[in-house]
Amino acid sequence: MCGRFTLYVPYRELIERFGVTRAFEEEEYLPSYNIAPTQQVVAVINDGRENRMGKLRWGLVPGWAKDVKIGNRMINARAETLAEKPSFRQAFERRRCIIPADSFYEWQREGENRRPMRIRLKDEPVFGMAGLWETWISPDGEKVHTCTAITTRPNRLMEKIHDRMPVILDPANEAEWLNPDIRDTGTLSRLLVPYEAAKMEAYEISPDVNSPKNNSPELIKPYC
Repeated sequence: MCGRFTLYVPYRELIERFGVTRAFEEEEYLPSYNIAPTQQVVAVINDGRENRMGKLRWGLVPGWAKDVKIGNRMINARAETLAEKPSFRQAFERRRCIIPADSFYEWQREGENRRPMRIRLKDEPVFGMAGLWETWISPDGEKVHTCTAITTRPNRLMEKIHDRMPVILDPANEAEWLNPDIRDTGTLSRLLVPYEAAKMEAYEISPDVNSPKNNSPELIKPYC
C-alpha cells in the first residue's frame, strides 16, 4: 500500500510540471513532509478543456456511501481490480487524477521490526501518482471531494521493501491518463505498471515519521 508521502516542491514548479492552467492560490499551498490519509492532498484533473489543480481528501468515498468514514480504508485501489470493484469502477472510467509527490514512505519488515524507508526518483524532483477521485454529498448537502492512490505489483527495488507500490505514471502517459474522453479500461490499464526500478532509490529514515504529527525536513534525512 501507499500510506504516506511528501510534497514540498515549489508551487510554481508544480504548475509548470503538470501543465496546470487553473489552480488554487499559491498562499494556499502547504508543503508537507508527512502526508497521511484523511488529509487534504494536491491533485490534478482535466475537465475536458484544461488541467486544473485542487485539493482532495485522501480516502475515496463512493457516491453511494452512507458515511464519509468509509474513505478511511479506501486510501489505495489495486490496479488489477479497478474495472471490477463497485467502489472504483465508475471513477476509473470517468474521474481520474494525478497526485503529485516528490517521495513516498514505506515500512520494510525485518522480523518483528519495521524500518521506515523513503523512496524517490533519482533524477526527477517530482512525479505523478495515478489516482481516482469522487464527490460525495452528505445528508445535509455538503460536498466532499475525495481521492485514492492506485497501487500495483512491486518492481525489483520495491519488492525488497513491500509487496505493493504506488503507480508512478510515465510523464509521456499523463495526458492520456487524465483525458476524460478515454473510457476504455483496457487502454487505461496498460498505463498502470510498475515504474522502472533503475530510476528509483530508497533509504532508511527516522522512525519519527511513524507519527503524522511529525512534519519537518528532518524526516527525509538518511537515518543511521
